[in-house]
Amino acid sequence: MKRQNSTFYFLTSNFSFHVIQLIAFIILTGSLLGIFFILYKKIPILSGLPKNGHHGFKKNEFILNIEKKIKYNYFHFFEKQMLLHKLLSKFRVWILKIERKVDVLLHGIRKKAQELDKEVKKRK
Repeated sequence: MKRQNSTFYFLTSNFSFHVIQLIAFIILTGSLLGIFFILYKKIPILSGLPKNGHHGFKKNEFILNIEKKIKYNYFHFFEKQMLLHKLLSKFRVWILKIERKVDVLLHGIRKKAQELDKEVKKRK
Protein backbone atom coordinates (compact mmCIF):
# COMPACT_ATOMS: atom_id res chain seq x y z
CA MET A 1 0.00 0.00 0.00
CA LYS A 2 1.34 3.40 -0.96
CA ARG A 3 1.78 6.05 1.64
CA GLN A 4 -0.26 9.14 0.94
CA ASN A 5 1.63 12.42 0.84
CA SER A 6 -1.33 14.66 1.36
CA THR A 7 -1.64 17.14 4.19
CA PHE A 8 -4.94 15.54 5.20
CA TYR A 9 -3.28 12.16 5.86
CA PHE A 10 -0.63 13.84 8.05
CA LEU A 11 -3.24 15.73 10.04
CA THR A 12 -5.44 12.68 10.59
CA SER A 13 -2.60 10.39 11.68
CA ASN A 14 -1.22 13.09 13.97
CA PHE A 15 -4.75 13.71 15.27
CA SER A 16 -5.28 10.07 16.22
CA PHE A 17 -1.92 10.01 18.04
CA HIS A 18 -2.94 13.07 20.06
CA VAL A 19 -6.30 11.51 20.89
CA ILE A 20 -4.57 8.39 22.20
CA GLN A 21 -2.22 10.55 24.28
CA LEU A 22 -5.18 12.49 25.65
CA ILE A 23 -7.02 9.32 26.65
CA ALA A 24 -3.90 7.95 28.37
CA PHE A 25 -3.41 11.25 30.21
CA ILE A 26 -7.05 11.25 31.38
CA ILE A 27 -6.71 7.68 32.68
CA LEU A 28 -3.45 8.52 34.47
CA THR A 29 -4.91 11.67 36.02
CA GLY A 30 -8.04 9.84 37.16
CA SER A 31 -6.00 7.05 38.72
CA LEU A 32 -3.76 9.49 40.58
CA LEU A 33 -6.78 11.45 41.82
CA GLY A 34 -8.36 8.21 43.05
CA ILE A 35 -5.22 7.24 44.92
CA PHE A 36 -4.92 10.66 46.53
CA PHE A 37 -8.62 10.60 47.50
CA ILE A 38 -8.24 7.21 49.18
CA LEU A 39 -5.11 8.38 51.02
CA TYR A 40 -6.86 11.58 52.09
CA LYS A 41 -9.71 9.55 53.60
CA LYS A 42 -7.62 6.77 55.21
CA ILE A 43 -4.54 8.55 56.62
CA PRO A 44 -6.41 10.09 59.58
CA ILE A 45 -7.84 6.67 60.44
CA LEU A 46 -4.47 4.95 60.10
CA SER A 47 -2.72 7.59 62.21
CA GLY A 48 -5.26 6.94 64.97
CA LEU A 49 -4.28 3.28 65.26
CA PRO A 50 -1.81 2.26 67.96
CA LYS A 51 1.81 2.06 66.84
CA ASN A 52 2.64 -1.28 68.51
CA GLY A 53 0.21 -3.25 66.37
CA HIS A 54 -2.32 -4.07 69.09
CA HIS A 55 -5.91 -3.16 68.41
CA GLY A 56 -7.09 -2.90 72.01
CA PHE A 57 -9.16 -6.10 72.13
CA LYS A 58 -8.11 -8.99 74.36
CA LYS A 59 -8.28 -12.46 72.90
CA ASN A 60 -9.94 -15.36 74.62
CA GLU A 61 -7.53 -17.58 76.61
CA PHE A 62 -8.64 -20.61 74.61
CA ILE A 63 -7.66 -18.90 71.36
CA LEU A 64 -4.35 -17.75 72.90
CA ASN A 65 -3.53 -21.32 73.95
CA ILE A 66 -4.31 -22.65 70.48
CA GLU A 67 -2.15 -19.93 68.88
CA LYS A 68 0.75 -20.75 71.23
CA LYS A 69 0.51 -24.45 70.42
CA ILE A 70 0.40 -23.81 66.70
CA LYS A 71 3.34 -21.38 66.86
CA TYR A 72 5.37 -23.76 69.01
CA ASN A 73 4.73 -26.72 66.70
CA TYR A 74 5.27 -24.74 63.53
CA PHE A 75 8.47 -23.00 64.63
CA HIS A 76 9.78 -26.15 66.26
CA PHE A 77 9.25 -27.92 62.94
CA PHE A 78 10.95 -25.01 61.17
CA GLU A 79 13.98 -25.27 63.50
CA LYS A 80 14.21 -28.97 62.71
CA GLN A 81 14.17 -28.17 59.00
CA MET A 82 16.96 -25.61 59.43
CA LEU A 83 19.05 -28.10 61.39
CA LEU A 84 18.47 -30.75 58.73
CA HIS A 85 19.35 -28.25 56.00
CA LYS A 86 22.65 -27.35 57.71
CA LEU A 87 23.46 -31.02 58.30
CA LEU A 88 22.75 -31.94 54.68
CA SER A 89 24.79 -28.98 53.43
CA LYS A 90 27.81 -30.06 55.48
CA PHE A 91 27.35 -33.65 54.33
CA ARG A 92 27.23 -32.47 50.71
CA VAL A 93 30.46 -30.49 51.12
CA TRP A 94 32.10 -33.52 52.74
CA ILE A 95 30.99 -35.77 49.87
CA LEU A 96 32.30 -33.25 47.30
CA LYS A 97 35.69 -33.18 49.02
CA ILE A 98 35.84 -36.98 48.99
CA GLU A 99 34.80 -37.03 45.34
CA ARG A 100 37.59 -34.59 44.49
CA LYS A 101 40.19 -36.77 46.26
CA VAL A 102 38.93 -39.90 44.49
CA ASP A 103 39.11 -38.03 41.17
CA VAL A 104 42.73 -37.04 41.81
CA LEU A 105 43.62 -40.64 42.74
CA LEU A 106 41.89 -42.04 39.64
CA HIS A 107 43.66 -39.51 37.44
CA GLY A 108 47.01 -40.61 38.89
CA ILE A 109 46.16 -44.28 38.37
CA ARG A 110 45.12 -43.64 34.75
CA LYS A 111 48.33 -41.73 34.11
CA LYS A 112 50.44 -44.58 35.51
CA ALA A 113 48.44 -47.12 33.46
CA GLN A 114 49.08 -45.11 30.27
CA GLU A 115 52.79 -44.95 31.06
CA LEU A 116 52.87 -48.73 31.63
CA ASP A 117 51.07 -49.29 28.33
CA LYS A 118 53.65 -47.13 26.52
CA GLU A 119 56.51 -49.09 28.12
CA VAL A 120 54.92 -52.42 27.17
CA LYS A 121 54.48 -51.23 23.58
CA LYS A 122 58.10 -50.04 23.44
CA ARG A 123 59.37 -53.47 24.61
CA LYS A 124 57.54 -55.27 21.82
